[in-house]
Amino acid sequence: MARTYARQHETLRQDHSRPRQNGGKPGIRDLRVSVSMIGDMVAGGKSVPMILDEYPYLEDEDVRQALAYTAALADSEYYLDLQRPA
Repeated sequence: MARTYARQHETLRQDHSRPRQNGGKPGIRDLRVSVSMIGDMVAGGKSVPMILDEYPYLEDEDVRQALAYTAALADSEYYLDLQRPA
């Protein structure tokens, strides 16, 4: 499954980050909907059908790819404790 996320992450990163649109944030297709907007809506309790009702030009796959991208980013983050033991 991590490989699928990585593949989707790479696709979104290459195809959907446009410096002049959404402040360079990864977005959905050529729309002015950022991946972070989708993540914020889900985190705020909206379901995929609710998002699709609110944004009728989005498709189910758009939302799923945005969530996969978000998961890939979270999976690639690490915390390093650089303090030396006393």
